[in-house]
Amino acid sequence: MVASVRLFGKGRKERICPLWPETVRLLKQYLHDSGRNANDDSPLFRNHRGNCLTRFGVRLILNRHVTSAAKTMSSLKTKRIHPHSLRHSTAVHLLKSGVDLSTIAHWLGHSSVTTTHKYVAIDLEAKRNALAKVKPVTAMAGGSKRWNTSEELLMWLEAL
Repeated sequence: MVASVRLFGKGRKERICPLWPETVRLLKQYLHDSGRNANDDSPLFRNHRGNCLTRFGVRLILNRHVTSAAKTMSSLKTKRIHPHSLRHSTAVHLLKSGVDLSTIAHWLGHSSVTTTHKYVAIDLEAKRNALAKVKPVTAMAGGSKRWNTSEELLMWLEAL
């Protein structure tokens, strides 16, 4: 049996998401440390009052950890990191790992793949930025095609 978690999104939209084995191990440890068991139907993550942790509570916890991490990684001081950043970066990571768009859309709870398509555009933008940083290719193996600028190469790649 694959471990999964039941999530509620906007409008109390419910979905079931599978968990990585490492996540399962960490959650079991979390439940053990908090004196709870996996069959407990109460919210998994709670605020200081014992109620369901809200998005505002998640933002507060994330900000606390980002502030702490910024002490040793100064680049974090200028980053705007919020809970949605985690969702966004996971979607981009899944896309770059070859997961199809419809699976990502389902995972994120999007009712339409069109909503998820923005991650493809972001991925293309990342590739465009990477190409802009490299020295232009002047010839391919065999000399069959020449590019004088990275823009020419980019236009050829986008046409594929």
